[in-house]
Amino acid sequence: MTMLEALNEIETNAMSELAQVNSADSLESWRIAYIGTKGKIRSVMPMMKDVPGDQKAAIGKRLNEVKSALDSGFKSKQSELGAGGGGKAAGPALDLTEPGLIDSKSVGKEHIITRVRGELVEIFARLGFEVAQGPELEDDEHNFVKLNIPDAHPARDPIDNFYVDDPHEVDTPRMLRSQTSTVQIRTMEDAVAKGWGPPIKIVSPGRVYRPDTVDATHSFMFHQIEGLFVDKGVSMSDLMSTLLQFARAYFGEDADVRLRPSFFPFTEPSAEFDMMIALKPGTDPDWIELGGCGMVDPNVLSASGIDPEVYTGFAFGFGIERIAMGKYGIPDIRMLFENDIRFLQRV
Repeated sequence: MTMLEALNEIETNAMSELAQVNSADSLESWRIAYIGTKGKIRSVMPMMKDVPGDQKAAIGKRLNEVKSALDSGFKSKQSELGAGGGGKAAGPALDLTEPGLIDSKSVGKEHIITRVRGELVEIFARLGFEVAQGPELEDDEHNFVKLNIPDAHPARDPIDNFYVDDPHEVDTPRMLRSQTSTVQIRTMEDAVAKGWGPPIKIVSPGRVYRPDTVDATHSFMFHQIEGLFVDKGVSMSDLMSTLLQFARAYFGEDADVRLRPSFFPFTEPSAEFDMMIALKPGTDPDWIELGGCGMVDPNVLSASGIDPEVYTGFAFGFGIERIAMGKYGIPDIRMLFENDIRFLQRV
């Protein structure tokens, strides 16, 4: 059978069958059989390579005529059947701009991480902190160098970071930030460059990335909120007072918190901020680390263009997932990202 004969046969059979179609389902079956991506029109197209050169134009024209006839027939029958099918006139058109009927039991809500982030920002706003943002794709100058983290520090090991550029081949390699402390550096640089500070009092919530092994308390992507206060005369007692006010405002007046001496390259002195939390209902509370804090190291201030002889500051950083787990009794960080509707509805 030649391609011309095949096209004539397809057109005859298709139009004959289309005349018998009387429902939306049978029309869809017809469409798939004849003009769908694997339909009969497509199936004869490979025959074009065998058509003599002097006939290709005529056969191509005939192919387009048949395809156009079938497309027009399909649209005509679709209009005839209407949205309701069965050959009866359709009812009033559905206005998709009208609000739907909402079942109050199924109303959506913010994800727990988004909600906790908003709650934390609101509390720190009451304490006078403004929100600052920064890029997630950073360079190691802001992620490490200006935070007083030396070259040999284990935190800079390529195996413990998501580098975009090879740190052995590029002077300032790019990376997915491993901490939101980068925003503190950028904010201090901006304050000095544009002359609006110090004083500086900001919190910076956002995502951070570290190639940790995923378990009940660790993930390769998580959220932090960091705080920074730089001014004349800022002291460790200001930091302790701020953290205590935060804990009592968010967890209640009976919040049991403590600071443990620690070490971070970008703060001196440094401390871990812990809180007594029961992660599972019915279990005894235990000390859970929420984050680190301390007085901003003078080298960090200098690297950002701020005179450490004039200004001092404190900084702190919390894991938002840790706080959410403590606030809402969530025993496993993986539950926050598994999209289990039962968990999402509960919290």
